[in-house]
Amino acid sequence: MGTGTVRTETFDEIAIVTLNKPPVNAIDLTLIHDAEKCLKSIEEDGKTLAVVITGSGKCFSAGLDLKTVPYYSQSEQRQMVEDLNRIVAWLYGFPLPIVTAINGHAIAGGFILAMSSDYRIGTSSSCKLGVTESRVGIPFPISTMEVMKGELAPAVSRRMILVGHTIGSEEALSQGVLDEIQTPDNVLPRAIAVAKDFASLPSEAYATIKRQLRAEALARMEDAMKTASDPLLRTWITDEGRVASAKHLASPD
Repeated sequence: MGTGTVRTETFDEIAIVTLNKPPVNAIDLTLIHDAEKCLKSIEEDGKTLAVVITGSGKCFSAGLDLKTVPYYSQSEQRQMVEDLNRIVAWLYGFPLPIVTAINGHAIAGGFILAMSSDYRIGTSSSCKLGVTESRVGIPFPISTMEVMKGELAPAVSRRMILVGHTIGSEEALSQGVLDEIQTPDNVLPRAIAVAKDFASLPSEAYATIKRQLRAEALARMEDAMKTASDPLLRTWITDEGRVASAKHLASPD
């Protein structure tokens, strides 16, 4: 089952959601809307007990589609900020357990998607993990910043957010970014096994405890969405960001 750029399969009450937008599962309005449809179906089906999110190919997600998103119209940019805030907040407070099988690069928005989950499994193969927004001139919508601050130690989030360099899996594990590392062939099977363990927990209590754990961050996200107070709704990606994004795309690294 799938809706365009997102594919969903179910095994033993575990929903496996695969980002499927080759070559790097870059995020745009279409992928966000497809992901929302899948999440809504999962949340409402009454049968799924846990979720695994992964990426197709050798990349989890390289973040925003820098070939298109920086050139969105003002109304499309506003829509993108609203949609990012909504789906990140939804994932962060999702009532079901979410495990990410980070099968490759997870950069910028793709990294934040992984950080919004409850348990993160990385690959032992070479990959880049981190947020590069400061290097491409694209500020963080409120929900993405809340996740970064909530999920990482202060010094780690400071370096990642302000410096904008990516790290490998081993460093990510040592800094608490990843919960464990598996060989490439075992990332998804291990994620499914962890999801099955989560699925055995009392579901209503789990959903309540998860919201308790993240209550302050979720409240700030929800208030910003309710009052439309995220300043990026007015101005998000400027000419500076478009120039920096184009330069980043052209870089051999």
